[in-house]
Formats: sequence, structure tokens, C-alpha cells
Amino acid sequence: MTDASSPRTSRRARVRAPQLTGKGGWLNTGDKQYTLADLRGRIVILDFWTFCCINCLHVLDELRELERKHRDTVVIIGVHSPKFVHEAEHQAVADAVERYGVEHPVLDDPELATWKQYAVRAWPTLVVIDPEGYVVAQHAGEGHAHAIERLVEELETEHAAKGTLRRGDGPYVAPEPEPTVLRFPGRAIALPSGNFLVSDTTRHQLVELAADGETVVRRIGQGDRGHTDSTWVRSRFNEPQGLALLPDGSVAVADTVNHMIRRFDPETGRFTTLAGTGHQWMQGEPTSGTAREVSLSSPWDVAWWNGKLWIAMAGVHQLWAYDPNDNTVAVTAGTTNEGLVDGPGPEAWFAQPSGLAATADRLWVADSETSALRWVDLDGAVHTAVGTGLFDFGHRDGAAEQALLQHPLGVTALPDGSVAISDTYNHALRRYDPATGQVTTLATDLREPSDAVLVGDEILVVESARHRLTRLRLPEEAVRVESVAHRTQRAATEVAPGELKLDVIFQAPAGQKLDTRYGPSTRLLVSATPPELLVGGEGAGTDLNRALTLNSAVAEGVLHVSAMAASCDDDPANEYPACHVHQQDWGVPVRLTSGGADRLPLVLAGMDDRDGRDDQDA
Repeated sequence: MTDASSPRTSRRARVRAPQLTGKGGWLNTGDKQYTLADLRGRIVILDFWTFCCINCLHVLDELRELERKHRDTVVIIGVHSPKFVHEAEHQAVADAVERYGVEHPVLDDPELATWKQYAVRAWPTLVVIDPEGYVVAQHAGEGHAHAIERLVEELETEHAAKGTLRRGDGPYVAPEPEPTVLRFPGRAIALPSGNFLVSDTTRHQLVELAADGETVVRRIGQGDRGHTDSTWVRSRFNEPQGLALLPDGSVAVADTVNHMIRRFDPETGRFTTLAGTGHQWMQGEPTSGTAREVSLSSPWDVAWWNGKLWIAMAGVHQLWAYDPNDNTVAVTAGTTNEGLVDGPGPEAWFAQPSGLAATADRLWVADSETSALRWVDLDGAVHTAVGTGLFDFGHRDGAAEQALLQHPLGVTALPDGSVAISDTYNHALRRYDPATGQVTTLATDLREPSDAVLVGDEILVVESARHRLTRLRLPEEAVRVESVAHRTQRAATEVAPGELKLDVIFQAPAGQKLDTRYGPSTRLLVSATPPELLVGGEGAGTDLNRALTLNSAVAEGVLHVSAMAASCDDDPANEYPACHVHQQDWGVPVRLTSGGADRLPLVLAGMDDRDGRDDQDA
């Protein structure tokens, strides 16, 4: 690890930036194709993302202010690099760009060509390229916007003095808006009145529909990003998702990008905030307490179960619960580590839990990044019904232990004790029956279904990417679907068996240093799938360098690495310096070969000084 507290050298490490290549072409440019040469003179920030990834969505939000403040000098380019097969479809990428309000050019790279050229290892990764076309920094994970802004300001000053900075309008061209009633709706619930309430996510509104599921009764919210508790006309949201009917007839709303749980009273039409501060929860912050004094992280769905409002906290891979009796929130399951591990709630691992459904004795969970269906029992223990881990997915029916899903976002309890699964990236509605242990397909040709509502002997599916609710009759027999299995397209890193040196590179931003006032300011957690891949080096520690020992009897697997570093302003005169947390989780597929590498560098922030490419053309 580079010494993060040492002064920044006057000669910044630079690597010639590889060209941008993507078979899918460009979005948000008015059909114009770009090269790095076209952008010479501008500061370019490449954002390697994939639209399934909650951390990538957090970074999109982090970059909005930087984008606005430096619009005449900075060009942000999203490089979309898919994990799931569905994410390699060009139309799906175009939908995601609109869905999440991306206001910069996006290069669709379905074959990961640019990802490989820049040696990226994780979503999200940010790469900064100076006006002369050199890479000057790389950052993985969240929490880097402040550091990148400082670097941008340095580069503006440096290149303005050299005459190599070119100001002006960027290449972004806004697409034409589409006139649909709903736009990428997320969730729907049936109201006691017989009407439906839908989260119209991309338009930052809720919409009440009549019993036909089509006629608009009222639009709720102003329709722009914000947080305002007021009447149904004046209230504001930020990409609302989950909805749950509460015992008193009011509705809980997962206001996802505001990191809040809101309450809507359909009778009075007024909104209040139940939980959250409006700021994203970060490592080290409280995980329980008075509901409006504890920060949340991208709550994606909510469900009333066992006397509490349960929250699928997608942003930190956990389940939380709001207790109305004492107005508190607390973690109920999950460690914040991303993966699939069953057991008591405090020991379980989730991966972006996104959908909830309650029955008398189970809370069902759609665990999207592991393509899994999970459930919580009345004792708080977590179990897996369908799914094996982060990198296996597909469309396969049959016995649950070998069945496959692809990034499901919703789950709906059915009267016979089974559940319907909104199998989002398979464009299908699936069914799991715990009595038989079988998975079947109920319907196909649905476009990114994200939720479903039972209405008598019919089911109303939220077809998110078709911008509508679709009414289906529950079939008596399953649909026959050809079995398909997939693994992520990411190439495995070849490493040698035996000792592997893990280096997490972190360089504190200019003007900052590691915050050691209260003890170590870095954290490293390492584990593996399968667990026997690691003979030594697993577990938690504070050093960002570690010697791992890999088992030569295991041919391949995944190393799970979670790193965190806290840095603060380095000004002795400032009694209360501003501090920032940088964090990232890596899932690194590895293959053991005799000629493989004996070092695994993972860049959290900065540049790997040992990559041997300083000032060379790549």
C-alpha cells in the first residue's frame, strides 16, 4: 500500500489512457460516436458501472453535483460493463440510462472490451483522465466524489496554466421524453378502496390507479427529485420504490434515493417521514436508534411482518425493521458483507435484498445479486430456498436446489403457501412451492417485471420496462421453458496456488490524511467461496496488505474482499476537520494455475505504483 499520509509528489503518476471501445455504441450523444481524441483538452471521468449494482447507482448520485459544478471542463462518460446476460442487451442499457436519470454520455460495452483495457476489477470504478489523455487516478467503490473534485480543481489549475485545458459545452444530448402514463414503475399495492398505488419511480411520483389498473385517479408528488413532506400535490420524492400497507390504513413508502421511509395517508393525502435522516448510511454509523436520527441506505422495499415494518436495505445488503411502538429502527439481519450465507440474522449475508413478502410464519426476500429467493423465520434465522451465489444465474425450473433465477426484484405470497417471483432479468414470473420444493414458470414475455399484486384469481404484474401493469390469470399448469444456465462474463484472474499477496491500494486525496485519532482508520475483511479455497488469511483486520494462502486442491473460486479507509482534512488549525469514508467490496473470480500471479492488487483510491506502466502508452 502506498503511504497514504505522505505528501503528494510534484510529478503525478500518469498512464496513457486506452481507447474507448464498445460494441453497443454510444447513448446520450445524439447518435454521435466519440473517441478520447475528440475529448482532448477536457478532464474525462470514466464511470465503469452496471445497472444491477446498487453501489453503481450510489455513485451516479454522488457524481451529480460534480457534473453540475464543472460542466464546462469535465466530461463524465459511463462505461456500461454487464454482469448479467440481460445487461448485455442494448435496449436494456438504454432503458437503465433513462430509468436512473443519467445525464452524461454512456458507452455500451457488452463484451467488456474497455473494462479489460483499463484492468478494472470491480463495479463501480472511476478513472480520471487528464486533458492530455493520461490516466491520473483510479477509484473503486463509493465515497470518492470529494477526492475527485479536489483532483479536478488541481487539473483545471495545472492545465489552464499550460494552455492544455479546453472549456465549453460537453457531448451530452438529452433524449426525447416518452409520453407514457407510467415510466419505469417499481412497485404496486392494492388499497382498501380497491384502487392501486404504484411507485412511478423515474418520474419521482406515486400514482393512484383505478381498479382497472390503467385509469389515473391522481398523481402524487411534484415530479422532480427532492424531499418535501406536505400534501399529495406538493410532496417530493427521489426514485421511490417499495410500498406496504400498514395496519392503520396508511402506506409506507421506500423513498430509495432519499434514503428514507415515508408515510402516506390516503385519506388526508399528507406525507410524513417515518425513518432516515436523508443521508446515506456509511460504515461506523449507528445501526439502531430513534428512527429519524439513524441514516438508511437505499431502502428498496418494505413489508409489514410480525408487528414491525421490515426494510430491504439494498444499499448495505441487510434487513432492517422499524418498530412503531418506540419509533426506532434497527438491523435485523445481515453483516453488510455481500454474498449468500445462511444462519442467525446477525451472521447472515445478503446481496442487495430488493423484494419482500410476508406470510404468517415467513418473510420472503428476493435477494437480487445472488439471484436467490431467501426467507426469514420467526426466530430471525435466514434460509435460502433458491440460489447458490453471486456468479451463477439463469432460467431453470425443477428442484429448488438446482433451479436458477436471474436478478429477481420482487416476491408475492400466494394463497396456497407458495410464492410468485418477479424474475426480472429473465422477463418471467416464476413460482416456488415450499411444500414440494419445486420451481416452475408461470408466465414469460414480461419486460423486466419488478413486482406483482394478487387480485382474486388474477395477478397484476408491474412490467417496469413496458411502463405498465399487466393483468394475468394464474395458470393451472406451468409454462414450459428451455433450461438456460449462465455465469458472469468476467474473466477469472489466474493466480498461483500457495501464498498470494493481497494489496489494497489507498492514497488519501490531496490535503487529507488517514484519520487515526481514534485508532486504525482502515479495515480489511477477506473470505472465499468455497471457504476451503483459503487455507490462511481469511477474516478481519486493519492492515490493507495481507498474505493469503490458497489451497492447491481447489481449482477455482471467488475471493471476497471488503476494504474501508477513512481520511480527514490535514489542517492542524482546523479543530473539526471534514472526514470521508471510502469503501468497496470486491468479488474476484480466481483460477489457480502454476504460472499464475502471486500478487493481487485492488485499487481503492489512487494508482498502483507497481503496475510498471508509468508514462507508457497502454
